[in-house]
Amino acid sequence: MKEVDARGLSCPEPLMLTAEALKSTSGPVKVLVSEPHQKTNVEKFAKDHGRKAVSTQKGSEFEIVID
Repeated sequence: MKEVDARGLSCPEPLMLTAEALKSTSGPVKVLVSEPHQKTNVEKFAKDHGRKAVSTQKGSEFEIVID
């Protein structure tokens, strides 16, 4: 599973890194973000591109797995 660590980055960097990871692999991608709005944006991006996203909160951060 490819992992994108976008914690602490400002928008639109998490989305750009997520898009790049999805292009470079056919498997699942795990995205780590530190802000709720980033989680929402990554989930929406995945849905808009026909992928399924499952999010979990880990302390004050979020882990999104995109299938």
